[in-house]
Amino acid sequence: MSEPTDQDIRDRAHHLWEQAGKPEGREEEFWHAAEQELRNEDKSSTLRTPDTL
Repeated sequence: MSEPTDQDIRDRAHHLWEQAGKPEGREEEFWHAAEQELRNEDKSSTLRTPDTL
């Protein structure tokens, strides 16, 4: 899987923001959390195991 797109990150950040109760002034925090979450998700993908490369 490739790097997450800005739209992927935006969607995930929005979801995280809503779950947190829509706090104001923390956009960057949610953006970074979403980006990290998506990148970690990519690394744990079963398609990227040494046996399947």
